[in-house]
Amino acid sequence: MKTNEECLEELLSHLDGLGHIKIEDIPQIDLYVDQVTTFMEKHLANLKRYPEDKVLTKTMINNYAKNNLLPSPIKKKYSQEHILLLIFIYYFKNLLNFNDIETILSYITENHFSTASVPLSDVYTEVFSMRHRQMDAVKEDVCAKFQAAKETFPEIDDPQEREALQLFSFICELSFDVYLKKQMIEHLADEIRDENPSAKKKLKPTER
Repeated sequence: MKTNEECLEELLSHLDGLGHIKIEDIPQIDLYVDQVTTFMEKHLANLKRYPEDKVLTKTMINNYAKNNLLPSPIKKKYSQEHILLLIFIYYFKNLLNFNDIETILSYITENHFSTASVPLSDVYTEVFSMRHRQMDAVKEDVCAKFQAAKETFPEIDDPQEREALQLFSFICELSFDVYLKKQMIEHLADEIRDENPSAKKKLKPTER
């Protein structure tokens, strides 16, 4: 059985292996939907939890367009900007509902899709330029949480039981961190809707 320290090392190694799609990797020519799904599968495969998972499917793309997350293709073809939005959606969808994603992306799709003084490619590059600094901060925070968890349950004599409880404490710390950040993102989405009446719409029960 792995020790908690070994689990931490694996986590940090896993983080180091998480890459992202660089702007120069994205084709300059427009792509049909099958080519888009193939491209995304190839470049984001290392982010999948299970090998059989799909990064993106035709159905997903249709749902994104239907829910106003993604502008419609031109003559059934998707531009580089469509792919950039799909990458943002891929990250957001693990935390947020469609309504919040639409709200958060609304300014980008309205002002930086197609013709704009600051093209979407520049927005994407700028956002992902923070990746290395953010990754270092995340790793430092994870290690600090791990050390804090190691100090819990000192009264437990059985080493195996103590390790199991400390691992649970560590998982709870990580979960609480994600929960709080999700709350903040949802709050910001609500603020954007409040400031932009046209972005408001009645939420379905499943979207709340």
